Amino acid sequence: MTWMTGMPGATTVDDGGAKRHNVGAMQRAAAAIFAPIVAGARATPLYRQVKSALLRAIESGQCQAGAALPSEAALAAALGVSIGTLRHATDDLVAEHILVRRQGRGTFVAVHNADRFMFQFFHVERSDGLRQAPRVELLAFERVRIEEEPALALGLKPGEPAIRIDNRLLLQGKAVIHDQLTLPATLFKGLTEKRLRERKSTIYHLYQTEFGITVTRAREHARAAIADRSLSRLLGVASGAPVLVVRRTALTFGDKPVEYRISTIDTARHEYVHLLSRPA
Repeated sequence: MTWMTGMPGATTVDDGGAKRHNVGAMQRAAAAIFAPIVAGARATPLYRQVKSALLRAIESGQCQAGAALPSEAALAAALGVSIGTLRHATDDLVAEHILVRRQGRGTFVAVHNADRFMFQFFHVERSDGLRQAPRVELLAFERVRIEEEPALALGLKPGEPAIRIDNRLLLQGKAVIHDQLTLPATLFKGLTEKRLRERKSTIYHLYQTEFGITVTRAREHARAAIADRSLSRLLGVASGAPVLVVRRTALTFGDKPVEYRISTIDTARHEYVHLLSRPA
């Protein structure tokens, strides 16, 4: 039997003594990344300290997107905590879509893909409940000096270098959403129009795999507005028609802002639908 955890030094072959070797390899891999948590050293609950340790390892790239974590036993031993405490921490991270459990295979660092984008970050569906991934048309890609509104959202000063991206999103073959994204240029060095056009999956997958930036959640504000002439041309709506404007600040670990997005939605046949849930 061949088995791999996705962590350094944790591959074994055959059965017999291989199980003992595998356990030892996982323990060494975990110990190389995690240090024991000193109980009582901080007022923070122990499971939250474990959660912070896991987040630091993911953020630093020591536990990479798509990789399996060491076993619960190996992790608990490396961190010096009980398996129950470790599970409390990993349960939180699974609920936050940072980790994902796969039955019979273990716990993995979540990867941004189309399914996750649709579940966590895309909330527009047709009024009859039809939900589909949008087709994205890139309208513009340019390097700019950031304006006051996105600068405030991203914690930058007006005039700092930024990247601005304009997209039109089509649902069921009709233009429904205009997105304008602003990115801090310092976080996305090397991003070009070609790389953006040729990405293999969602834009958040591009951030994660090519720039080491994982969007963990987003803060949104929505308000009603009316379409101006520019939007009328982009979405094919009448000038003065009602639209919904959603301002989103995408956040990475530590709630650091990495993207500011203004989405303008034609609500004639589509709605903004968000499933609310109580924190775990």
